[in-house]
Amino acid sequence: YLPLATDTLVACAIAREIAAAYPVHLLPPVTISCSHEHAAWPGTVSISSVTLHAVVRDIAESLRRSGVEALVLVNGHGGNYVLGNVVQESAGSGVRMALFPAPEDWDAARDRAGVRTSLLSDMHAGEIETSILLHCHPELVRPGYETTDFIADDRRHLLTLGMSAYTETGVIGRPSLASAEKGKQLLAALADSFQAYFSLVAPDEADSGAAGTDDSAMEHGS
Repeated sequence: YLPLATDTLVACAIAREIAAAYPVHLLPPVTISCSHEHAAWPGTVSISSVTLHAVVRDIAESLRRSGVEALVLVNGHGGNYVLGNVVQESAGSGVRMALFPAPEDWDAARDRAGVRTSLLSDMHAGEIETSILLHCHPELVRPGYETTDFIADDRRHLLTLGMSAYTETGVIGRPSLASAEKGKQLLAALADSFQAYFSLVAPDEADSGAAGTDDSAMEHGS
């Protein structure tokens, strides 16, 4: 009931919400990343973690040469573990990086929006993703989310076996609890949480409150 582009759509929705509230520039989304755990479902396309790492670092270096000294990676897919390494390795590179949202940001957003499913249970196509799409792209949500709840909290061998070992449909979560209003509140809460990140990557702009800064950018995608 959700499109293959869901993770990209979620990341873009978060990035647009942030860009409406802070003086940042949006880069085009990276739409193909590390979804190897979903390979059992036709239509899944992935690149290696090494490739994604190189793409992000090359983009950061290009921005640095243009005078853009801060880059925030807005991640919409939990399988992109390598993005944490990219940000970790950015110290001293000349580009200050951050990865957003963190689990703590999602927890705060869940509380504000009244999301009832835990982050552990809401793993894929659940209450959060379905709510955001119901808010931003209701035309892309097909019927069926109301009756497709499935919980699989013990996924300790996910990286070895892939998603198909834990769900036949690809759903792990409770999409029946989703609503457009929850999606709206989730995005608003994430935009508020971004203030701390903006203060870290662009402290001069955060202090001055200036709009239209040229020294920060945001890359977002699946």
